[in-house]
Amino acid sequence: MEPLERIKEQVESHAVVIYMKGTPQLPSCGYSSRASQMLQACGVPFAHFNVLADKEIYDNLPNYADWPTFPQLYVKGELIGGHDIMLELYQKGELKSLLEAAVA
Repeated sequence: MEPLERIKEQVESHAVVIYMKGTPQLPSCGYSSRASQMLQACGVPFAHFNVLADKEIYDNLPNYADWPTFPQLYVKGELIGGHDIMLELYQKGELKSLLEAAVA
């Protein structure tokens, strides 16, 4: 399966998914660490993919939704954004309700 097809399948098969450097338990960069902490604080289940463990995903994900950086958060198949957008939504109290609605 082609990398973009795999990404599409992953994004569409999970209500909430984050592509990050490392894992929530062992993040490999500060942005990924803070992004996964925000998701965990919301208390909603989410899938995660370590882009450092899959070179094809790492190389192709920026082209999937035209977003050049990691982490990337997808909710119900749509790109929400990276750490900065997640932080803004979290601080406004909007991230939790967005995620809860996605998994309901």
